[in-house]
Amino acid sequence: MSIQQAYANFIEQSLSWHQTQQLPMVTWADPASPSPCQQQWLTAEQVSWLPVTQQPAADFSNVEHALDMTLHDDIKTFYSSFYGANLAAVHPRGKLALLMPWNQDDLARLQENIIGHILMKRRLKQRETVFFAVTDDENIMLSVLNSTGEIYLEHVGKEVQERVADNLAALLSSLTPIAYSPLFD
Repeated sequence: MSIQQAYANFIEQSLSWHQTQQLPMVTWADPASPSPCQQQWLTAEQVSWLPVTQQPAADFSNVEHALDMTLHDDIKTFYSSFYGANLAAVHPRGKLALLMPWNQDDLARLQENIIGHILMKRRLKQRETVFFAVTDDENIMLSVLNSTGEIYLEHVGKEVQERVADNLAALLSSLTPIAYSPLFD
């Protein structure tokens, strides 16, 4: 299964799960930073939202040029597919939240963070990874090993050691949607 299909399938599962549970997808929002995925304002700081396809899809050539490298296609596909807030899920290893860019400005910040992360990995003489999800432990994230596309649990500042999936499509296919929790903020 392709990363695009696996990601779209997980989003559909998440939407269906939220509907079945009668739980709206809600996130904090800044009125000065609207998103194409916003549905309606619920309070002065909260909106309901639904994932929406990026139009146009994000371009990562600036990141690749800045780092003089090619990012793994899975990570580019993942981050250039949808706008949204974080999507919560459970994996056999625990809870996680898939990171989604909120809007164009957030995408630019994400790209800067990816550059900073890879520069840190280089400085530490560790294999290059790109994060795509956070866990309920602020020191552990899920990352794509750029050279292979394998998925690892990554402890901040440490070399990746614990592989959890062969690729991003396999990981996405193993997830079960859950309600988003403030633990991930």
